Amino acid sequence: MIYDISQEVFSCQVYPGDPAPSREVISDMKQGALYNLSAFSMCAHNGTHVDAPYHFLEDGKTIEQIAIDAFVGDCYVVHHKGDVTGADAETILRQAKELGAPKRILIAGPATVTEEAATVFARARIRLIGNESQTVGPENAPMAVHKILLGAEVVLLEGIVLTDVPEGKYLLSAAPLNLAGCDGAPCRAVLIK
Repeated sequence: MIYDISQEVFSCQVYPGDPAPSREVISDMKQGALYNLSAFSMCAHNGTHVDAPYHFLEDGKTIEQIAIDAFVGDCYVVHHKGDVTGADAETILRQAKELGAPKRILIAGPATVTEEAATVFARARIRLIGNESQTVGPENAPMAVHKILLGAEVVLLEGIVLTDVPEGKYLLSAAPLNLAGCDGAPCRAVLIK
């Protein structure tokens, strides 16, 4: 079973204040052209995307400097509602370890990672954490959580869609576009059971 956990780009969620994706038709066969051709514009953090440490850390790694295996491998999907506390993070890590997927955690539901939870995840040296919101921390104050996680080189996979995905262990493939020098990049994220 394969779950596509990515948002469609042109109708995706956009963090407040970020520019929305747009598409321009350059060549259209319906208008007599020999081929169809589109150009598009988008923020690196629209829809389903990855944050690199450089997003909040001046000397942090940019997207192409992150090893590709951070984005591909076993992961644990857990459902949670509300704030993820430090105690919740410990429980999530224990469950992930029991299933053999302790390095990549995806949190389904309307969940917000708190500073305490971010510290627990950072200390555990996980490789990636993902969530359904456009930001892993509180929307009105995301910086502290981002700095804790990105400072520990925990990759953030934001804006995923886990509504129909049961809890459990999966193979994650969420490689971002190879955008040299960028603070983030869109990706097509899938889970394989």
